[in-house]
Amino acid sequence: MSLPLTATARLQFHAGFTLDDAVPLVPYFARLGISHLYASPILKARPGSTHGYDIVDHGRINPELGGEAALARLVAALKAANLGLILDIVPNHMGVGGADNAWWLDVLEWGRQSPYAGFFDIDWEPPDRALHNRMLAPFLGAPYGEALASGALTLQFDTATGQFFVQYYEHRFPIAPQHYTHVLRGGGDPALEDLAQEFGRIGLHLRDRSAARSAAAQGQQALVELASTRAGATRIEAAIAAFDPLEEAGRDRLHRLLERQHYRLVWWRAAADEINWRRFFDITSLAGLRVELPEVFDATHELILKLYADGDIDGVRIDHIDGLADPRSYCRKLYRRMQTVRPDQAPLVWVEKILAPFESLRTDWLVDGTTGYDFMDEASGVLHDPAGEAPLTTLWTESTGRSPHFEAEAREARRQILRDNLASELNATAAALKRVAGRDLVTRDFTLTALRRALVEVLVHFPIYRLYISTGGRSEDDKRILDWALAGARRTIRAADRPLIDLLDGWLGGEPPRSLAPSLRRERLSAAVRFQQLSAPVAAKSVEDTAFYRYGRLISRNEVGSDPARFAVTPAGFHGAAKARAKNFPRALLATATHDHKRGEDVRARLAVLSEIPEEWATAVHRWTRLNSQLRKELSDGAAPGMSAQLMLYQTLVGAWPLDLDPEDEAGVNEFLERVVAWQEKALREAKRRTEWAVPNAEYETACRDFVFTCMAADRASHLRGEVAAFAGRIAVAGAVNGLAQTLLRCAAPGVPDLYQGTEFWDLSLVDPDNRRPVDWDARRVAVEAAAAPAELLQSWRDGRIKQAILARALALRAARPAIFVEGDYLPLVAEGPQAAHVLAFARVHKDGVVIAVATRLPAALVGDAPLPLVPAAEWGGTELVLPRGIMAQRWRDVLSGITHEGSEGADRLPLADLLARLPVALLEVG
Repeated sequence: MSLPLTATARLQFHAGFTLDDAVPLVPYFARLGISHLYASPILKARPGSTHGYDIVDHGRINPELGGEAALARLVAALKAANLGLILDIVPNHMGVGGADNAWWLDVLEWGRQSPYAGFFDIDWEPPDRALHNRMLAPFLGAPYGEALASGALTLQFDTATGQFFVQYYEHRFPIAPQHYTHVLRGGGDPALEDLAQEFGRIGLHLRDRSAARSAAAQGQQALVELASTRAGATRIEAAIAAFDPLEEAGRDRLHRLLERQHYRLVWWRAAADEINWRRFFDITSLAGLRVELPEVFDATHELILKLYADGDIDGVRIDHIDGLADPRSYCRKLYRRMQTVRPDQAPLVWVEKILAPFESLRTDWLVDGTTGYDFMDEASGVLHDPAGEAPLTTLWTESTGRSPHFEAEAREARRQILRDNLASELNATAAALKRVAGRDLVTRDFTLTALRRALVEVLVHFPIYRLYISTGGRSEDDKRILDWALAGARRTIRAADRPLIDLLDGWLGGEPPRSLAPSLRRERLSAAVRFQQLSAPVAAKSVEDTAFYRYGRLISRNEVGSDPARFAVTPAGFHGAAKARAKNFPRALLATATHDHKRGEDVRARLAVLSEIPEEWATAVHRWTRLNSQLRKELSDGAAPGMSAQLMLYQTLVGAWPLDLDPEDEAGVNEFLERVVAWQEKALREAKRRTEWAVPNAEYETACRDFVFTCMAADRASHLRGEVAAFAGRIAVAGAVNGLAQTLLRCAAPGVPDLYQGTEFWDLSLVDPDNRRPVDWDARRVAVEAAAAPAELLQSWRDGRIKQAILARALALRAARPAIFVEGDYLPLVAEGPQAAHVLAFARVHKDGVVIAVATRLPAALVGDAPLPLVPAAEWGGTELVLPRGIMAQRWRDVLSGITHEGSEGADRLPLADLLARLPVALLEVG
């Protein structure tokens, strides 16, 4: 039987927080109102992984997390508390390199003859003929010749398996068995000649995979037996010694041996230009999988489906769905397989999907919705004041000289990413299109270079992650998106290449592939898949991981799932999205914080206050910039930090300043500033202007770090530290109102509220790894056991318990009235009166009853200098919530405050001075 789905709680598992560590937390989550834990990936990952997305074995639970036994203990504890488990799965890629992915090592060893060669998305026939039937292995930390001469590449022998391999630090590169003959003959030992001949004959059997592997296994077993004797071990050691890279002759032998392999070892920097296999974004340690193939799906999902069939897990979250060749088919197949192995439960399936503001998740994928980035944008955006857009834009452009338009930054970033980070993926896509062009006499003369130029222009203007082209062509939504990108490309492409834009229109689904001959159909679909698997990482790397760190008008809008060009979400926009979710995806996850967020949910809530006081913020920024001008260091490429980095730094300081941090607390301030400079280093490198991950600019980064500590020094005559702390305090109260509003919206809106670990208290974290710091679970357990009323906690609001208390009471109502929240209609409510713009309210209506959620919005002007996150009742004078005829009642009980509000018979209004007298939010039920 399926467990009622009330709310999920995401936990990040790693060696420092194992599955066993979660067991004692189960009663806490049950008491809080969570129905399902939501685990980060738990399959065997690369040793030391802190996130689990670099899986190396799909058939095992990660031993660093406690393995199968620990999972069994956690599942038992969850079942005893009547909780379920959701698992984050990773179908798009695996961790490669190193020495722990058996599939990957087998492909290195056997090349195209490996049974796993088709598992990975490898182009065995790329335009570069030097890589024909070979893989690029860009894992060297220096150019190949330098790495070889250094002695870091060494030939070794595994006495347990009888295999020869080259070791390079943690990386293992197997030698193909047919080339053992060269190793065994390297030392000139006649006693090894018979074995050398046996291995030499393997090359004759390569067309027969089983025969070749059988012969290799026999030969390797003979080597194991030989190495078990002292004389034999000495002979093998002597053969290996002939390949010593520190001697010229040995280095030459080792080089010639490596040149014969199914891979080509190169410097890691070559990957961006020459790699011939698909990566996750531009991360060479993560290789793309072809999960669209049945054998790959079965191999990567066997354990997951077993866990589901056994009732150990109740659903899955699919990571990076847009990386797959055919997301729709994958989701539908997974849903049906889950349904088959456990017919007593409707499968729970969510997809990690970034949606543009104008984009909707496809309704035919058989999924419950997204993981909640879209809601995170809506809930944060509706707390921003649109009136702040113009003045904050002016502040940004006048201070930095940068474009006022985020789109300009994004386009510039897209060009850079395609040039510097994803050039090899671009080349592979252009090559796929060139093969399509070569099929037609009319188009075969279009060159690879011209196709590459046209692709760049289309991708530069592409407004979403990807299309979903199938054999039937593209949908109307896809056509509209591609038309937008093609129109942009026509404006910027050189005139001679414009005819290619029309060709791309036809090739990318304009001519349905199923209407073509089978061979041409395959080429078209292959090219379309390549294009779609390129557009997604281009969007992620250029927008989220580059432009977000360049454009800092108001960084609370620079969040995963958000479009910084959309400064605010109107109440109407919020209501419209909520109604659509209620209709199409009533079980979609509602997130306000995730393991991938750029800054914590309460940092964003606090920074949203700046949209209400832009002039005051501009005054502070101008003053701080002037006071700190002499602290900037003049470097050869300009002052450090640059003005855009400086403005984003000031926002980070006031947005993340801890609520309990006294500016006179030297140790506390230094601890906070260390977190800030860690964020700053990542932000500067992600921006890729004057430093980057590939080539860090130590001089610039050091100057920026020194700037932070110097300008915030306690002994500065300007007392800037005190001013920053005071400004943070100035907006903290209104920010807390926003934080509580955000909490209520997540609990009451259509969908399933998702809690990220620890954020039931205030979340003033920065980008990872800061948002993955250890959580003080003891404090949270004590608070939830005390079960204090939210209003009682208002005086001590800074400790975060009030946020947890509101969350717990809202989740309790969801558990008590599930039909209202799962099946209920969504009805926007309006307020009338002088402060109507400061209220966001809606009703959830079902035959089982009515629930009304009321949240304070844009609170800065109303709370003023009040010490508590509560609008004084007098400010609400004359402002009332209007109730439609169908939901009028005489008595309403606020489950958050415990107060009952009496109305007269037929009353259609509720005074906000009464509703919000004790808390800035209210959750009403009839009673």
